[in-house]
Amino acid sequence: MRVSILQDQLARGLSIVSKAVDSRPTLPVLANVLLMTEDARLKLVATNLEMSITTYIGAKVDRPGAITLPAKTFAELINNLSPERVDLTLDTATQTVNVRCGTTNSNIKGIAASEFPPIPESQDPDVLLPARTFKQMITQTVFAAAKEEARPILTGIYTEFSGDVLTMASADGFRLAVRTARLEERVAKNKVMIIPAKTLAEVARVIVDDEKEVGITLPGAREGVMFYYESTVITSQLLEGKFPDFGAIIPKSYSTAMTVYTDELLKQCKRAEIFARDSNFSARIFIKPAASPSEPGEVMIVGRSAERGDNEGMIDAAVEGESMEVAFNIRYLIDVLSVIDSERVILESNGAAHPGVIRPEGRDDFISVIMPMSLNR
Repeated sequence: MRVSILQDQLARGLSIVSKAVDSRPTLPVLANVLLMTEDARLKLVATNLEMSITTYIGAKVDRPGAITLPAKTFAELINNLSPERVDLTLDTATQTVNVRCGTTNSNIKGIAASEFPPIPESQDPDVLLPARTFKQMITQTVFAAAKEEARPILTGIYTEFSGDVLTMASADGFRLAVRTARLEERVAKNKVMIIPAKTLAEVARVIVDDEKEVGITLPGAREGVMFYYESTVITSQLLEGKFPDFGAIIPKSYSTAMTVYTDELLKQCKRAEIFARDSNFSARIFIKPAASPSEPGEVMIVGRSAERGDNEGMIDAAVEGESMEVAFNIRYLIDVLSVIDSERVILESNGAAHPGVIRPEGRDDFISVIMPMSLNR
């Protein structure tokens, strides 16, 4: 193998696939990235056996071939080269790649490409989505997926294609996020799958141009799902199990609702979080309706620390219903407010012992539910 490629393109390609490299590989080759020539392109592949990422980069191919190289070592070297042409030459006898760039000359020992696990072949996508929409759907659900493996199914995102509607939902036992979107075309067959949140986070990460499209190949004979964005393909296994009935978790009514400016509430929550850290991030929210029609209602967010002090932040709000005091994990509020791009947000609740419902004003395609914390903290 002998190929020439631009340093910045190779560095970006390695940054894309590196997220699929196993940090604790069961096989030495899983710590490597596969380099393979394909026509006038260099194919880069990494996998942890649950997710694989493939990306293609334009290259001058003088001699075809393939090799796997230690992902961390190779990426560190390429990232520190000057922004010039990089020449890669494989010595098949020693499975060593010579890397030349400007006055730099390096040699990296690899493992034969034949030892790399097989990667599913790309197929025609079943669904095409605007990249902007799909990236936003991921961003508005992935934050609420469980980080711990105690209940593996909750580390995934419920994804349902039904007619011309795509629904994505995540839950970790303390909060829920649901986002829906209309598809331009109806799917031929309805499909429900639980996709690992880590996979979808990587799909969102590679989307850099919102004006492009994302293609999705739904599971058929095989059990995996494939995502296509420009010259990158991400393949993932699905999680097995039954996702909770999240529709039953969403309250159908409320006794108090407040509407506030999203950025104002987010700022106050971040200030309260500084002090709430010492009480398991529990912060109190006091909601007070307007005293008269000519005055606004009030919302106060309070974070307290017995050792470090406290913070109280007051903002105006349109309040419907009764006065209320409720406590939430302030980090959960910050997480959901950070992914809402609407100017104003609505928070609804039936009282201190009931969950809070957060939704953007004037839209019905996103909703989040947060379980309350004890007011006795």
